[in-house]
Amino acid sequence: MNEFVGCLVLATKKSEVTRTQTASRLLLGAMLGFTGLSHLTWSRSEFLAQVPGWFPLDADRVVLLSGLVEILIGVALLATTKYRVIVGLITAAFFVAIFPGNIAQLVEGTDAFGLDSDVSRTVRLLFQPVLIAWALWSTGSWSALRASGSPTKRTTNDAAG
Repeated sequence: MNEFVGCLVLATKKSEVTRTQTASRLLLGAMLGFTGLSHLTWSRSEFLAQVPGWFPLDADRVVLLSGLVEILIGVALLATTKYRVIVGLITAAFFVAIFPGNIAQLVEGTDAFGLDSDVSRTVRLLFQPVLIAWALWSTGSWSALRASGSPTKRTTNDAAG
């Protein structure tokens, strides 16, 4: 695992991102920070409605923790360049982790944030992969992963060479 993280840090140093990618990363960071703050304050009841009833933790705790995580990820996206690839992967993983809650909102027919129909909830589901792609593209994670190759493959090649 340490080797993989080291490869990602090295790939970050080698990979370039465009101004558009940087602006996009900063926008995503600001949006996540803003959304995280809304978890803790003015939209808390809306987020509470989105926590599936089957989830084994207290809904209020889930909203608070996910809000804090969003704020931390948002700050990391805004502040870091050295670890942007790792932050991009963490951001994408976060979007994957909250996806079951979005599915539950559709399946259970939960109204929140103006999503009051199956069509609007389905559209939201379709937007989740866009967020994942946004996180990976704007941080240069896709490029860095391709440039770094697989740690297993590299170790095998290093041993052979």
